[in-house]
Amino acid sequence: MVLVLVIGDLHIPHRTHDLPAKFKKLLVPGKIQQILCTGNICDKETYEYLKTISPDVHVVKGDYDEVFQAVEVDNKFFVNPGSATGAWTGAHNGYLPLFPCFIVHVLTDDSDPTPSFALMDIQGPVIVTYVYQLIEGEVRVEKIEWRKEPESVPGAPRSTVMPQNIPSPTPGSPQSGSAW
Repeated sequence: MVLVLVIGDLHIPHRTHDLPAKFKKLLVPGKIQQILCTGNICDKETYEYLKTISPDVHVVKGDYDEVFQAVEVDNKFFVNPGSATGAWTGAHNGYLPLFPCFIVHVLTDDSDPTPSFALMDIQGPVIVTYVYQLIEGEVRVEKIEWRKEPESVPGAPRSTVMPQNIPSPTPGSPQSGSAW
């Protein structure tokens, strides 16, 4: 089991002073093996804080992706963790997500982004994603399970043999001896 924290749009200290306290209480050192940050780490202190949760932190440059999304495309699973702080960016007014049918939480034009992050439990071909959202002062968790389908080799023949139930031989029956 590998736990990966997917977090982004922190905007600390420019648009908000810190992560929500209820989120910080959940993000404890020693439980998470890797952090993927989708951007908007604005200061060294925030980056160092993430390193206390897990020393394996990967950060990319990102922006204006503050709505949580989970999408499967071509047998690949994509997660946009939304905004960890819920800091307003101005981008959500008229926001059209890339894959609108996969949005877990939809923003209205008058709302700020819902603070959210995702914790992915990776177990081989299965990814269980827990989406944490701070709604009306309470942390709510939603579970999404995704399984990677086995990849077929192009041009390889597919077996047409169906499994069969073959009865076990009983003592004294003609099948109980050697077939050769």
